[in-house]
Amino acid sequence: MLAHDIAAAFRQHFDAEPLLVRAPGRINLIGEHTDYNAGYVLPAAVDKEMYFAVALNQQSTIRLHAYDLNESVQVATDAVAPSETQWANYLLGVVAQLQQHGITVPGFDCVFGGTVPAGAGLSSSAAVECGMLFALNTLLQANLEPMQIAKLGQAAEHEYAKVLCGLMDQFASVFGRDGQVVRLDCRSLEYEYFPFDTTACRIVLCNSGVKHSLASSEYNTRRQECEQGVAVLRQHYPTIQTLRDATLDQIEAHRQELGPVVYRRCRYVVEENQRVEETCRLLVQGDLGGVGQQMYASHAGLRDDYEVSCKELDVLVQIAQTTPGVYGSRMMGGGFGGCTINLVATEQVAGFVEHLKAEYQRQLGLPLETYEATIVDGVGIFKE
Repeated sequence: MLAHDIAAAFRQHFDAEPLLVRAPGRINLIGEHTDYNAGYVLPAAVDKEMYFAVALNQQSTIRLHAYDLNESVQVATDAVAPSETQWANYLLGVVAQLQQHGITVPGFDCVFGGTVPAGAGLSSSAAVECGMLFALNTLLQANLEPMQIAKLGQAAEHEYAKVLCGLMDQFASVFGRDGQVVRLDCRSLEYEYFPFDTTACRIVLCNSGVKHSLASSEYNTRRQECEQGVAVLRQHYPTIQTLRDATLDQIEAHRQELGPVVYRRCRYVVEENQRVEETCRLLVQGDLGGVGQQMYASHAGLRDDYEVSCKELDVLVQIAQTTPGVYGSRMMGGGFGGCTINLVATEQVAGFVEHLKAEYQRQLGLPLETYEATIVDGVGIFKE
């Protein structure tokens, strides 16, 4: 198992006994691009995970080793700064956040690697940040609260990876709970768990194989477009702080002033928040067909109004829609590539995977990777 290999690599590299930590990636059932608009999201932690072997080294040096890439980076504890090595920035960003919060970080060694496919929209970066934070918090006895860990991970991504992400990914990696999805209100940071029955239905992810190279630049553009919408609406409704506070009627009333693009962005966000609330109600009732309809509606909004989908994702959703046993399907994550998330009746999963692989190859000439995801607990110590 990968966790054992990483622990063994640590012992070999550094000749010391490490703390072992696992941090999960996440899926988001519904609620996309709502988090940075203070809206609702409905993620869960899944069994695609990052593993960390970490120990303090009694030196003033941080030694990092990426197991999957077989690359190493070494930095003095008093010279932590963004690195030319992209993967190292997620870890160094975490150290910088701790230092900024007055926590002294001594020298440490770290070997990490994982099963979260990079670029698939399962949030490998948040898993890396939260795993590193959890390990250092444990070793340094820093007594950080779980929500602080999530927020420091988000800040590390903003400052070192330069992606202005919302809080959802880090939140899901920290707060995930086995067999449940968790609705986070990104305005109040209140959260509530909802049952997700994995016996009747499985989560299958289909990786378009398209790396979302556009995603970070377009992501930041979408944030700006939403902020423009808020600025217009606020002139008429001073209480509106974010799109979470806006109604469809208000957006409709100022459609001309917003302009066609910003209007569509705002409409999507308000409707997606409504879909999250409706999905939670349907989950409590056990209505998977209803949940699936909300997912299809979410995809249509992301494709037409928010314009963050791409041909490959749209084709995957179209194929899924006509495949037996599928409750719902939509693109997941920032967009422009990555995965679709599909809810598939348990007994139909094998047929679903076979059909989607064949059709994707036939229609686009592309191979398709799929992953079955199980909902698991959030970040924690890994017992060998």
